[in-house]
Amino acid sequence: MRSTGMRLIVGTLRCMRGYLGSYATLGLLLVVGAAALTGAFGVNRLLRPGRPGDPAGKFANYECGLDPVGGDWAQVQIRYYLYAYLYVLFAVESVFLFPWAVVFALPGFGRTAVVEMGIFVGVLALGLLYAWRKRVLRWT
Repeated sequence: MRSTGMRLIVGTLRCMRGYLGSYATLGLLLVVGAAALTGAFGVNRLLRPGRPGDPAGKFANYECGLDPVGGDWAQVQIRYYLYAYLYVLFAVESVFLFPWAVVFALPGFGRTAVVEMGIFVGVLALGLLYAWRKRVLRWT
């Protein structure tokens, strides 16, 4: 005859089998994934050559199949960063404007929202005007 403690453990395991059964597939998938990853790295370590390539040229720069000529430092004009910054700025503005324009047609959209969007667009327009006046937007 089973003891009371043994019956309690068996009953708990039966109850948890239903509860934890859905997690068994996830656990098995994680174990199989970890084993596949470990196996792939192990096979790679076994099959690789002992000294792959020239150790001196191993850390050399490589650009489109051409050998690097000259130093590795190049001067980049700041205007490219400014154009990228302005693009991101106006892309974010469009991300805010399009949903606002869709919601604008809904009833109950008050004057407060229109004023807030006007302030938002106004601040961005001031930034664009400032960049234009400082001649940042000239490409030449």
